[in-house]
Amino acid sequence: MTAEHTEATPEFALPRSRAANERLHAMIPGGAHTYAKGDDQYPENLAPVISHGRGAHVWDVDGNRYIEYGSGLRSVSLGHAHPRVTEAVRREIDRGSNFVRPSMVEVEAAERFLATVPTAEMVKFAKNGSDATTAAVRLARAATGRPRVALCADHPFFSTDDWFIGTTPMSAGIPEATNELTVAFPYGDLAATEELLTRYQDEVACLILEAATQTEPPPGYLEGLRELADRHGCVLIFDEMITGFRWSEAGAQGLYGVVPDLSTFGKALGNGFAVSALAGRRELMERGGLRHSGERVFLLSTTHGAETHSLAAAMAVQSIYAEEGVTARLHRLGERLAAGVREAAAGMGVGEHIVVRGRASNLVFATLDGNGQPSQEYRTLFLRRLLEGGVLAPSFVVSSALSDEDIDHTVDVVAQACAVYRKALDAGDPTPWLAGRPVKPVFRRLA
Repeated sequence: MTAEHTEATPEFALPRSRAANERLHAMIPGGAHTYAKGDDQYPENLAPVISHGRGAHVWDVDGNRYIEYGSGLRSVSLGHAHPRVTEAVRREIDRGSNFVRPSMVEVEAAERFLATVPTAEMVKFAKNGSDATTAAVRLARAATGRPRVALCADHPFFSTDDWFIGTTPMSAGIPEATNELTVAFPYGDLAATEELLTRYQDEVACLILEAATQTEPPPGYLEGLRELADRHGCVLIFDEMITGFRWSEAGAQGLYGVVPDLSTFGKALGNGFAVSALAGRRELMERGGLRHSGERVFLLSTTHGAETHSLAAAMAVQSIYAEEGVTARLHRLGERLAAGVREAAAGMGVGEHIVVRGRASNLVFATLDGNGQPSQEYRTLFLRRLLEGGVLAPSFVVSSALSDEDIDHTVDVVAQACAVYRKALDAGDPTPWLAGRPVKPVFRRLA
C-alpha cells in the first residue's frame, strides 16, 4: 500500500526497515555498500529498506510503495526489471556467465559499444566506475610519464581510489604523498586551468572532469580544454558515468562534439547490472594490450569484468535507447517534473528555498534556509514529507519508466511538503518538524 499523504503523519513509521537497518549496521560498515545509500542520508528511522522494485516504483519491507527517483544512484534509467533487459540477461545466464577465455558476447558487446560511442576506437569493460576512471588515470600517467592528476574541483565524485578520495574530507588512510599528486581546477574557467598547467609545467598527466553536470558548459569551454590538453601534452578524460546516455547515447561527447582522449561509462549502461567501460583512442588504449613494442600498462584485468549477463544487459540497454528514443523521453519527463516542482514551491512561497537544478534528465534539488544557505535540517524536513507521501527522492533524477501520473502525484506531494517548509521558515526553526537528527553529507571527516 502507498504511504498516507497527509500534512502530518506521526504514525508513519518503518519498524521493519528500522530493524533491518540495525542488522545491516551489525555486519556491514556504514550499513550499506555505498555511502550514498546509507541511512544517515535519510530522516532518522525513515530509511526504507527495499523489498523489490518494478518500473518506477519500489516497495519497502514495511509494505509501503514509493515512486522512486535517482534509481540505483542514476543507474536504473529504464526502470526496475525492464523486460527486455532481464530477458537478455536470462538468456546469457543459461549459457554460463564466466569462462577461462573471452566469449563471443565480449566481441558483440565491444562492437555495439563502439558503434554507440563512435568517437572511441577501443573499449575495455569492468564492473564499476572507479576501476574505469583509475585505469584512465594510470594510462594517462604511463603515456605521458607525468605524475600529477588534475581533476575538476566542482564535480563531486570520480573514484573510490586514493588519487581522488585523498582530496575529500574522508582521506583517512591515504598518505599525504599521494594527495600531493592530485591538483584541482575550477569548471568553466580556462584561464585558471591554463595557470595550473603552467605552474605544474610538464607534470600533469591528465585533465579529468564531467563534461557537464548541473550547468551547461560555457560556450567554447570544452573546445578550450581540448586545446589546452593538446598544447600542454596531457590527456583529456571525460567521466561519462552520469552523462552517458542521459545527455545522448554517446554521452556528453556525442552531444557537444568535443572528443576526449579517454572516456569512462557506467551507471545507465547496464540498467542496474554491474558494467562499466573505459574507451578511447587506439594509440592510448593499446598500451594496455599486447600489440605494441612499448612498456606494458596494467590497464584493467578483472575476473568478472566480462560477465556475459552484464554485457548482455548493456547491449539491450543500448538497443532500447536507440529504438525508443529514451534520452528524449527522460528530458521530457524531467522538464515536466521541474516545471511542476517549481510551480508548487512558488505557490507555497518557498520558490527561493526549494531550488531544482540540472539538466532535465539529471535533476537535483537544493534546500535552502531563511538566509538562502544550503541546509541539512530543511533537507530532512523535505525528505520526510516526501517519504510520507510515497515519494523516495534523494534527487529528482528521472527514469523512463515514470508516467505522467507519477509526475503529477510527485508534484502534489511536493506541494504538501512545501506547505510545511513554509511553516518552518516562518517559525525560523525547522527542528519541530524533523522528528530526529538531520541528514548528513556523505563526505565528512567524522561519523
